[in-house]
Amino acid sequence: MTETLSRLSGRAAEKIWVNSYPASVPAEIAPHAHSSLGALFEASCAKFADRLAFSSMGRGMTFRELEQQSRKVGAWLQSKGLVKGDRVAVMTPNILQNPVTVYGILRAGMTVVNVNPLYTPRELEHQLKDSGAKAIVVLENFAHTVEQVVARTDVKHVVVCTMGDMLGLKGHIVNLVVRKVKKLVPAWSIPGHKGFKAMLAEGEKLTLKPVDVVSSDVAFLQYTGGTTGVSKGATLTHANLLANKQQIALWLEAAFAGQSRPDVLNFVCALPLYHIFALTVNSLMGVALGGHNLLIANPRDIPAFIKELQSFKAHVFPGLNTLFNAMMNNPEFKKIDFSSLMLVLGGGMAIQRPVAERWLEMTGRPITEGYGLSETSPVATVNRLDAREFTGMIGLPLPSTDIEIRDEDGATMAIGEVGEICIRGPQVMAGYWQRPEETAKVMSDDGFFRSGDMGLMDERGYVKIVDRKKDMILVSGFNVYPNEIEEVAVMHAGVLECAAVGVPDEHSGEAVKLFVVKKDENLTIDELKAHCAANLTNYKRPRYIEFRTELPKTNVGKILRRELRDGK
Repeated sequence: MTETLSRLSGRAAEKIWVNSYPASVPAEIAPHAHSSLGALFEASCAKFADRLAFSSMGRGMTFRELEQQSRKVGAWLQSKGLVKGDRVAVMTPNILQNPVTVYGILRAGMTVVNVNPLYTPRELEHQLKDSGAKAIVVLENFAHTVEQVVARTDVKHVVVCTMGDMLGLKGHIVNLVVRKVKKLVPAWSIPGHKGFKAMLAEGEKLTLKPVDVVSSDVAFLQYTGGTTGVSKGATLTHANLLANKQQIALWLEAAFAGQSRPDVLNFVCALPLYHIFALTVNSLMGVALGGHNLLIANPRDIPAFIKELQSFKAHVFPGLNTLFNAMMNNPEFKKIDFSSLMLVLGGGMAIQRPVAERWLEMTGRPITEGYGLSETSPVATVNRLDAREFTGMIGLPLPSTDIEIRDEDGATMAIGEVGEICIRGPQVMAGYWQRPEETAKVMSDDGFFRSGDMGLMDERGYVKIVDRKKDMILVSGFNVYPNEIEEVAVMHAGVLECAAVGVPDEHSGEAVKLFVVKKDENLTIDELKAHCAANLTNYKRPRYIEFRTELPKTNVGKILRRELRDGK
């Protein structure tokens, strides 16, 4: 009784979900032990120096090596005149160069701008211009995209890496295969660019100057879509990410309490590190806990991915519904030894019950579902990690997190009633980068972030999503906003008007369907798909296109997307 009262003291007394917490989890997180992510990183590198931090394609990198290499990156950036707060873009898949670069940027007091390597020139140009990035590190496979836009941005320094740069002698073979056999590197030319290895060589001769970074400084600009169709940078401070790291760590420690925990936790990092889920749950958590992240550069190559897992004793496996489903449909999946697997974390998109039940049957471990957004660093809620049954709930608010279900007027709904999920906590972003009007649309006066997701809370404090308030489409865990698709489509001279909606898809959760009224009767579906492919990265492209003579509209002429989704 005394323990219960103490856990519900103060503001926590309003939080009904605290009663459902594991006994060891407090209602509130403690003050940060570090002032910045760079300070956390340096402390972990010193503490876990001889442990493997990351590995890729058979090459492991210890925390000591990671510290040394990232120091070179930070020193080189400083030598080029970049100062505290300057933005540096990172455009790579999951290879060793990614954490080396990201932590180098953070240690130099600069801000990381994560970029999807598969972006089209149009998408990349917007992000570089909007962020004001002064430098970019890009894998050569995608340098041709940078080449097309860099002159129209503020980027002054382009660093190009190769797949094999950090793989030793094996790297030469990897580069040969990537370039000549698989032909994955389109021709490119960027005058004045610097090679990644050359940057490290120069950085080795330089000194990383100490920078006074405080928790309120901006660590990442994490770009996400918007109802206007314009991609916006969620401004994530060091405090935001340190808080979410701490919140997740408390949840993990409670789960490990009843298990025989290994000295080093092995994380599977198949989700892209430019996505907020992997950034926090894999990279930051791995660094904080002295864990080892196995980087998977191309998780779509399921046979190769499964082969890697057959020789890796995985303990923590974050993933998406689509990834879990694709793996189980490969006959080699049954050969993986999951006896060491302790936690499987599902996020980014809804976990489907058939997938969760099949995963439990095949691996002996349940998928624990959580919920979050780029704007919440990302985790806001998560189910108890000792649960064995799939509930379809997104879980309990994390420590120091308030969740309220509100109506259109901002009034709090009763238990069990559906409204918008609103989130307040130390992990909630500082706002959208240089967009105060957009920030005001999603932040309430009392500090709650309006998620745009419709849900309810039960009497135990568990939250369930029932619908989305926004027209946003969720494709394999990535947000796709209809306005952006429509804006690209009407750029085609043959399109009069159009509307994009999400339709159910067994592989990606949802897929984009585009309804089009022609301006040119000769316009074909193939022609329009090719146009979209040139301007939209793969997951945003319409999978289905339907021509119509007119689109349903309101009396004032607004297109009714919901009617199109409902088949009207």
